[in-house]
Amino acid sequence: MMFDFGREVCGDLSVASKREWLVTNGIGGYASGSIPNMLTRRYHGLLMAALQPPLGRTLLLAKLDETAEYDGIYPDSGRFYNLYINRWEDGALEGDGSRHLDRFHLEGTTPVWTYACANALLEKRIWMQPGANTTYIQYTLARATGPMGLTIKALGNYREYHSTIIMNDWFPEIDEIELDAGRGLRIKMFDDAKPFYLFTDRAEITPQFDWYEDFFLSVEEFRGQRDVTEDHLYLAQFQITLKPGETFAIIASTEPSPNLDSAAAYAERLAYEQALLDRATLQVGIDDDPSLIAAIRHLLLAADQFIVRRPTATDPEGRSIIAGYHWFGDWGRDTMIALPGLTLATGRPEVAASILRTYAQFVDQGMLPNRFPDEGETPEYNTVDATLWYFIALAEYLDATDDRALLGELYPVLADIVSWHRRGTRYNIHMDEEDGLLYAGEAGVQLTWMDAKVDDWVVTPRIGKPVEINALWYNALRIMEQFARQLGEDAETYADLADRVERGFERFWNTPLGYCYDVLDTPDMSWPQVLNHDGSLRPNQLLAVSLPHSPLTAEQQRSIVDACARHLVTAHGLRSLSPDDKAFIGQYAGDRRKRDGAYHQGTVWAWLIGPFVNAHLRVYGDRKAARSYLLPLLKNLVDHGIGTISEIFEGDPPFAPRGCIAQAWSVAEFLRVWQLLQENSTQGELSRIRAG
Repeated sequence: MMFDFGREVCGDLSVASKREWLVTNGIGGYASGSIPNMLTRRYHGLLMAALQPPLGRTLLLAKLDETAEYDGIYPDSGRFYNLYINRWEDGALEGDGSRHLDRFHLEGTTPVWTYACANALLEKRIWMQPGANTTYIQYTLARATGPMGLTIKALGNYREYHSTIIMNDWFPEIDEIELDAGRGLRIKMFDDAKPFYLFTDRAEITPQFDWYEDFFLSVEEFRGQRDVTEDHLYLAQFQITLKPGETFAIIASTEPSPNLDSAAAYAERLAYEQALLDRATLQVGIDDDPSLIAAIRHLLLAADQFIVRRPTATDPEGRSIIAGYHWFGDWGRDTMIALPGLTLATGRPEVAASILRTYAQFVDQGMLPNRFPDEGETPEYNTVDATLWYFIALAEYLDATDDRALLGELYPVLADIVSWHRRGTRYNIHMDEEDGLLYAGEAGVQLTWMDAKVDDWVVTPRIGKPVEINALWYNALRIMEQFARQLGEDAETYADLADRVERGFERFWNTPLGYCYDVLDTPDMSWPQVLNHDGSLRPNQLLAVSLPHSPLTAEQQRSIVDACARHLVTAHGLRSLSPDDKAFIGQYAGDRRKRDGAYHQGTVWAWLIGPFVNAHLRVYGDRKAARSYLLPLLKNLVDHGIGTISEIFEGDPPFAPRGCIAQAWSVAEFLRVWQLLQENSTQGELSRIRAG
């Protein structure tokens, strides 16, 4: 099994604590932690509930600390095994769970821990119910020669997921509940808090009230955060004696009556994931290694973790895409880039259609939202590219489905978007009548995907005419020309505009360097009337090669691919800036200012492997060579976020993973170009992905 670790990882706390697991519920909630379940981030917890789906994430259940009592022969006279581990602010460790952790592996997306206590093996599984803020923690005494006693402390909280809590004056209401299928506690932390529940199907449960102080969050310290400790409230104690082969569960939920039959709930989870695999249309080579097939199969499941419901006024089942875990919400740009890989490559076109309809409802002044705030309902529109990616996403959806009805429904929205961009919309986004190129930007605002901003400092402002924005603009116009012809509308207007942009795009070519300028017509900060061109070697120009319509000559396309291959490509994606550039930063660490200062100044982005492989295949037509750039990224599946692909990596070797442990467009672009590579294979070389 690819996602299967023994003592070589589980027994080494420094290694195991850097590998993290993730389970999700399809409405924005999640559970996540490190392999040894030692808290290292503020974002770790067993129930991070989405109280305003898909956002409003709130930590309710932080962790469970288990102690086993087992002898194997003589009841009530066993040894005690602390299966948990906590690191405190002073560096001291409590518990020795990593000593007893014999194995960690994934069953689908469900993490499974196997603890060895003498000759006994205790298994623990954690999963979430699809569509509900409900987490199951199930224990099975898989092997033993006698009974095992378990005492489990439930440590809870109630705070927004970006924050931390130090012991305060909460006096929770904790009420005991008796149900036919088990028992539980109703917990209301303070007057304005929403209640949540802890249930068990078999164990004894006793309310508690005690603060556990000074959990040390080592990753937050590495990330330069000010708050690197946290306190949690000891809410309840669970006690049970298990006989060999027996199972019991603890259920944390915002629902007053979840399914307490954990066996049935787990079967439902497995069936849900099996259905995802059954729908997948991806193919693999008949001679591909089984571990490669297992990795692709698992990425199909990882793709689902980002797809969430976003109810709207007209569609309570509207869909969106979470940009990354642990801290991103649903962003317009990320959603549109990720849509083809997460939905079309996985055989779920109806989800793609729902996302496209959902975002059409939020178009305002010809713009898609950049992001939806964690609190409140007013979207933010500070993006120039999310709207243009919408055209690409819709075109790919139509290529896969030929859904003319949806095209007819959305065409007026698309026409209005083009109209707004021609005459001008927010943030000085407008078409320059002289060359047809799209200009965007004003001081203090970040509009492209290189959007790092610290207080008033926009790290890469890119004001002017960015190369990828105009590649997208050109494609949007060509796509509109095609759509208009299909619907019998006026196509010539869009054709003429696209021709003008194609001619204007010639300005991007930097003949001495043999690749494109990154931004044209950038105003000088000292002399705004002076316009400069930014010749930095960045990966943005790849979109002028990889997108369906290229404004470049074949020779120019090849030159760009070669330059990016020599200077930007790594085993995990592409650097955001050439290491030969004096502004290059190869390490991503430190406080927010240092990290954001490096974010697009050399940091490697996994999602960029998609445009590069796409461009390489277009230029060279060599499927084997293109695939050789893609496959090394799979090594990341056993590191950082287990079974998924990270957001970013450091720009210097060994390219350590950083940022989000699971990023939507990283997974999506791998799946999209994997499908593209298979489409360029001969049919006899392929077999369909199977779930076995």
